[in-house]
Amino acid sequence: MGYSLGIGENTRALVIARSLREMTKLGVAMGGRADTFPGLAGLGDLVVTCTSPHSRNRHVGEQIGAGKPIDEIIASMNQVPEGVKAASVIMEFASSYGIHMPIAREFDGVVNHQRTVEDAYRGLAAENPGHEVDCASF
Repeated sequence: MGYSLGIGENTRALVIARSLREMTKLGVAMGGRADTFPGLAGLGDLVVTCTSPHSRNRHVGEQIGAGKPIDEIIASMNQVPEGVKAASVIMEFASSYGIHMPIAREFDGVVNHQRTVEDAYRGLAAENPGHEVDCASF
């Protein structure tokens, strides 16, 4: 979605780093091992999802950013973009475990609650820096 707003490579790296941190915090809260997330199952999958032109989830984000309705995007696909289906469930888990997940929150807002991409970006820009650091308060 960020590409539609013209984000640069540094901002993309920031979003990926903070996304990894959000994934790790929730995964650990749910009983996962923190050292799983910097590996292929965490960071590896995240990087491919965010950067590959073959990624279903990236395709959905690009289409949303281009202004297409989520229902239309999904109906045009032959595969399931799991990020869309998982967004509300992730937010339920985050709430039940008390985990602050601003990127997941904003994505869920866009795909499930009629939030605009611009509003989501403003919501992320308003977050305090440091979410990707272990000692930072979420």
